[in-house]
Amino acid sequence: MSKIEALVASTRDRAGKGAARATRNEGHVPAVIYGGKQDPVSISIESRELAKKLRTGKFLSSLFMLEVGGEKIRVIPRDVQYHPVNDAPLHVDFLRLLEGATISVEVPVVFINEEECEGLTRGGTLNVVRHAIELNAPVDSIPDHLDLDLTGLDIGDGIHISSVKLPDGVTPTITDRDFTIATIAAPSALVSAGAEEGEEAEGEGAEGEEGAEGEGEEGKSED
Repeated sequence: MSKIEALVASTRDRAGKGAARATRNEGHVPAVIYGGKQDPVSISIESRELAKKLRTGKFLSSLFMLEVGGEKIRVIPRDVQYHPVNDAPLHVDFLRLLEGATISVEVPVVFINEEECEGLTRGGTLNVVRHAIELNAPVDSIPDHLDLDLTGLDIGDGIHISSVKLPDGVTPTITDRDFTIATIAAPSALVSAGAEEGEEAEGEGAEGEEGAEGEGEEGKSED
């Protein structure tokens, strides 16, 4: 289950582009807390502290206990807006989490036991189709990540959602198909060799057809 991280925020008295720009100039990032059948709350977070959280790579699947003016609010980030040029965070949306609620969240996957994967030891490569899986999960049971075991997989094998053990009460948001998360692809050298063999076989077949046509023409001329 995801641990709840602490994060300090300050309330913002004003909203709008001008107020948001002033907040950024002061070294903070404007944000909002919404949901939970309560009015939205405008807040700001210290830029350097937010940058540390963003660098983890799992910000949008992490739970936070925001301390705002002496009040503690459990939230999960739902969206981060970035500057189009320098990628600096411009605004963050936090969803307020109520006790017993279930939400959809993207959870990163982690591949384990690569040394026990026969396909990789034979020179194959891990082709990751999904680096994260969207799940429906109770707010108290959101997994920090999902471990996907590569033990025994050979070239051509794949990992599908049906083979992933999920925590109790957690389900994938996609239920109409057994989607692929990763596959073990053949080495590029093996793929190239197979393509060359196919081309050679096609060439030999074409030569054989030409020879057969030539023999037929010679037979006709003799008649």
